[in-house]
Amino acid sequence: MKFSWKLPVCAMALSGMMAAAVPVWAAAGHSYHLTCAAHAPRGYTSLVGTRYGKADYGFDLRPSPDANDGVCTSQQAFYVSVKEPEGNFLVTVTLGNGMEASRTAVKAEARRLMVFPITTMPGQTATRRFVVHTRTPLISGNRHVHLKPREIGDLDWDHKLTLEFTGTNASVRTITVTPVHVPTIYIAGDSTVVDQQKAPWASWGQMLPAFFNHKVSVANEAESGETIRSFVGEGRLAKIMSTIQPGDYLFFGFAHNDQKPGRGFVSIPEYKSLVRYYIALARSKGAHPVVFTAIERRVFNSKGKIVNTLAGYPAAIREVARQEHVPVIDLNKMSFPLFEAMGPKGTLKAFVHYPANTFPNQPKPLADNTHFTSYGAYELAKCVVRGIREAGLPIAKDIRKGAGHFDPKHPDPPSVLGLPADPFVSAQTPYER
Repeated sequence: MKFSWKLPVCAMALSGMMAAAVPVWAAAGHSYHLTCAAHAPRGYTSLVGTRYGKADYGFDLRPSPDANDGVCTSQQAFYVSVKEPEGNFLVTVTLGNGMEASRTAVKAEARRLMVFPITTMPGQTATRRFVVHTRTPLISGNRHVHLKPREIGDLDWDHKLTLEFTGTNASVRTITVTPVHVPTIYIAGDSTVVDQQKAPWASWGQMLPAFFNHKVSVANEAESGETIRSFVGEGRLAKIMSTIQPGDYLFFGFAHNDQKPGRGFVSIPEYKSLVRYYIALARSKGAHPVVFTAIERRVFNSKGKIVNTLAGYPAAIREVARQEHVPVIDLNKMSFPLFEAMGPKGTLKAFVHYPANTFPNQPKPLADNTHFTSYGAYELAKCVVRGIREAGLPIAKDIRKGAGHFDPKHPDPPSVLGLPADPFVSAQTPYER
């Protein structure tokens, strides 16, 4: 594929690698109608007594919940998996407990938040619909994404769709899963965006799905440690291009790792050329490119103001986007007033800062000024939603009702989410795993 602009030598090599990616799409997928009733009504299959692996559906990863009177319930997070190829799947869940009040949140795959915590009173039910994107490492033929060791066995890269139900007396009655074709937001980025597999780490990319209705899918293909160049070299952009469809979106942004000295360093001129490369590839597929600027680190000066630590990279991606007439979600710009409003003390709740022994196998304090907690990730996802609206993207109409309009100068309190503790934790920073 040839473009009208000139690439540096390394980018021309990457372009050759991309040419090997033949557009493919998943098999049709399977439909499931699952119930927690021991005696399933017509058209449904009972989950009671099942374990995934013994069948193509069932409870997975952790102990099964209690199942009584048609309700699966537990005080601990529990998981349900169904075998699926890669693609988009419409999931409908009916939540609630006939005997007790419950508060239930739903996540999918590697901790993607799909449903904000919902409280139901005894006998009350609540039905929610959302779309889950699944993927495998296969690009085409015998070519695969080059996965890092931390990704081996990751729920984002397997051959199943996994749902997590978590909360206080978390309860579900029925689950249906069916293949669906909807506009998809593909995300390319680094550890500030990736679906973080384990707590206390989180990113805005894994919070974003909860802000959309069932007419949009979010395919977060970001990965820790990536630069705009390595994302191509490892086959990650080729993977996206193998499944992206006309009318889909490619959201992308890098900087945190690109600026670091060493073998992975990406100069500003090369960075700009690669931004154009991503834009051109998305457009060649009939998709809509959207760039986002990198979020600032938690570095304050003596006056309580955030310091620019990202050099010229945010300005560079803004410049290319302007020249190429591409929408910009300016997270970098929004992160300044957001973190300054929180202040040096308040941002300790948004970034991963915990005393020693807060988590198992954590003898030293965690003091990370780049990566986020669920609270920080949630606030940044609200910034992304704000950017989608400001850019006038057509998918703005599919933002869930009640999402509200967020002002970074007025952040929510840390208690806003109310998510329970995750069952899987790690004290290692994302790029060390």
